[in-house]
Amino acid sequence: MKERLVAPLSSLGAHDLPVAGGKGANLGELIHAGFPVPEGFVITTDAYVAAASAAGVDPKDPAAARAKLTDTAMPAEIANAVRDAYRALSGHVAVRSSATAEDLPEASFAGQQDTILDVDGEDALLDAVRRCWASLWNERAVSYRATHAVDERALRLAVVVQRMVPATIAGVLFTADPITGRRRRAAIDAVRGLGEQLVSGAVNPDHYLVDTTTGAVLERRGDILDDARLREIAAIGGRIEAHYGKPQDIEWAIDDQKLWIVQSRDITTLYPIPATAPDPERDLRVYLSANVAQGVLQPFTPMGIQTFRLLGAAFASAVGKPLADPSAGTSVIADAGLRLWIDLTGVIRNSAAREIPVRVLSIMEARSSGIFARLLEDPRLAARRGSRLRSVVSILRAVEHAGVPPWILRALLRPEATRDRILRDVDAMVRSDVGPLTTPTERLDAFERLLTTTPPRMFPRLVAMVGAGLVSYNLASRLLRRVASDDELRTVLRGLPFNPTTEMDLELWAIARLVRDDPPSRAALADSAPADLSADFRRGALPEMLQRELETFLAKYGHRAIAEIDLGLPRWSEDPSHLLGAIANYQRLDAAALAPDAQFARGAREADATIASLLSRVHGPRRFLARRLLRRVRALAGAREAPKFHVVRIFAQGRAILAPVGGALADAGRIAAPDDIWFLTLPDARRAVAGEDMHARVAERRAEYRREERRRHIPRVLLSDGTDAEAAFASPATDGAIRGTPASPGSARGIAHVMLSPAGARLEPGEVLVAPATDPGWTPLFLTASALVMEMGGMMSHGAVVAREYGIPAVVGVPEATTRIATGEHIVVDGSAGTVALEGR
Repeated sequence: MKERLVAPLSSLGAHDLPVAGGKGANLGELIHAGFPVPEGFVITTDAYVAAASAAGVDPKDPAAARAKLTDTAMPAEIANAVRDAYRALSGHVAVRSSATAEDLPEASFAGQQDTILDVDGEDALLDAVRRCWASLWNERAVSYRATHAVDERALRLAVVVQRMVPATIAGVLFTADPITGRRRRAAIDAVRGLGEQLVSGAVNPDHYLVDTTTGAVLERRGDILDDARLREIAAIGGRIEAHYGKPQDIEWAIDDQKLWIVQSRDITTLYPIPATAPDPERDLRVYLSANVAQGVLQPFTPMGIQTFRLLGAAFASAVGKPLADPSAGTSVIADAGLRLWIDLTGVIRNSAAREIPVRVLSIMEARSSGIFARLLEDPRLAARRGSRLRSVVSILRAVEHAGVPPWILRALLRPEATRDRILRDVDAMVRSDVGPLTTPTERLDAFERLLTTTPPRMFPRLVAMVGAGLVSYNLASRLLRRVASDDELRTVLRGLPFNPTTEMDLELWAIARLVRDDPPSRAALADSAPADLSADFRRGALPEMLQRELETFLAKYGHRAIAEIDLGLPRWSEDPSHLLGAIANYQRLDAAALAPDAQFARGAREADATIASLLSRVHGPRRFLARRLLRRVRALAGAREAPKFHVVRIFAQGRAILAPVGGALADAGRIAAPDDIWFLTLPDARRAVAGEDMHARVAERRAEYRREERRRHIPRVLLSDGTDAEAAFASPATDGAIRGTPASPGSARGIAHVMLSPAGARLEPGEVLVAPATDPGWTPLFLTASALVMEMGGMMSHGAVVAREYGIPAVVGVPEATTRIATGEHIVVDGSAGTVALEGR
């Protein structure tokens, strides 16, 4: 054997992961950096490969692989090398698995393979090494790798052998608080004796929190460690974090006198902080998740983020603050974890505006509203001194510069005529010429011009139209406060006309009704998978009626998609699989009482009846004013979805402009495939057109995108010190009740169906849809749902609006709904009280 079978830890470093695995490479790196690590050696991955080959290990059969690695004698050359290294070390040792897929940025794999402590003697060591090799194929490790999409063919295992620390105290140090995410706040758990007791959960550890900047002990639950030792542990953790440049999960042990570091790995669960964030000790920033607010929890493509940077620059120009570099965007828009964040620090520190997030989010994203109410109490975010009047004037000037007030006034005076005028104007803007598209450079210029000029022209009008409807609703609510319940006021919003998303869904339902009576279409929907139907559609090979109706639908709504605010994702016009699946699902909705168009019409009748009842309770000028306000609510509030609808039309246009650039760059060999264009930014694309190779950049971003797709928790509000504000303010429920925000009145009983994505999903008629959040891509499912439960949102969030219009009860802003409720459970949703009851619990 010519391979390196054994290597001293002191000879290894971070670059040796393929040879020493994650644990071995990290320990070698720590030794080189001067940290106190017990001496030892690594049995390399080459040794594992040789032993696995000799034993006849088949990666496709994990159980057999375990047995062969455990029972087969170690090849002599490997055994001799291990014995020689052990003799030089001597004494009791710790034997730890160190996989090449371990302690990586995207997943720690902590505890998936075996560790054997207090091993004494050569034969015992060889047995422990074989056990570590075999543990690569235990059930939990195989399952974990499958979850994280690790390629098993390239998987290797090294084994770390270290001098055993006779620990009197041992524990774990997180250099950032793993619960709240706050950086520079060390969380320390400690037990007497070996740390294995802590890892295995055999004992309850002492727990401490230490401010690593000041050394102050912030929390103490236990007496094993005194303040001096806590500061020592926190300080060495701070130095290790500084060395790696990332928060660390560190295992440590103390013998009679000395503190030893026995492992350090990245904390993979922390949400990243925006790269543009300043030092939080100097300037704490507050970021609102645009993804959570929009119901899109998945990451954005880089070009999707670029789109919002251009939009930010466009709106900055619209309020009189143009930017020198539109592609860089405004500082108000940040990105982290390939998601969008809105920096609201300036608003919170503005004495005239700091209450705005609380009020706006109370109707859009109720849980975030409560977080901001708490943040206003944080002395680090106190309002800055300055003239309140000056701030108000500045805000009003920006709004006036954008041209919003005149359109609000027009909409209030002549609601129907103004609405029709605005929608005609916006349609003309979207259809306007964007300039030459002959060359890739012209296309990039046209894309930038489209995003920086069209939205600022149309958005103020659309916002004014919606704003006039909301103003009318709020004024009517105040006017009727003493005679109308909250439930009745929400009923007024049922069956609202002029909502493009509702109109879209009802047109999709109309297609389903038509093709139900067409045998070829009905058979195709029943017998073929949505993906196959989509392929047939693109070839023009669907049954004639289904092909024609879907073409007509996509001509109007083909710009929409699941997670449609990411320009980098395909539109329905490119792949209508989701729509075809929804149409097929509607074929099973036979009960007339459940027909969505009938439900919508019933909701409109209920709204009209409620308005008549409310008006009968007031008289004179109050009735006159209430009637006109409620008329404006019905005429304008349904346009709540219009701004997003038309902005997404712009996104689809921008995508169509950019797609051929991807093809040209792929043909030129500067990216691997046309779709790689979505993993570039606009400046990247310009450099690629100029001749720069972008293969490495695209590969890096695609890898980050895949990692972020697996992230399960996205903070609603993130502070620049890493704090997940909701986690920091959380208090445990005392009665186990599931409560949220009332969003659509009524009560429904049904079987829960928990969905994390609408892609390919089928909802049985009458089931209760339980989702983390929704955007228009989800709404075709609403037509068969008996009720909606959502983790995100407020009374005026997208899901709530559409649920009301379909007349189905909805409760939104329900913490951890998708984990607290299981598919198949019988639940009762009370959209008036904002509660979800689990029957049988």
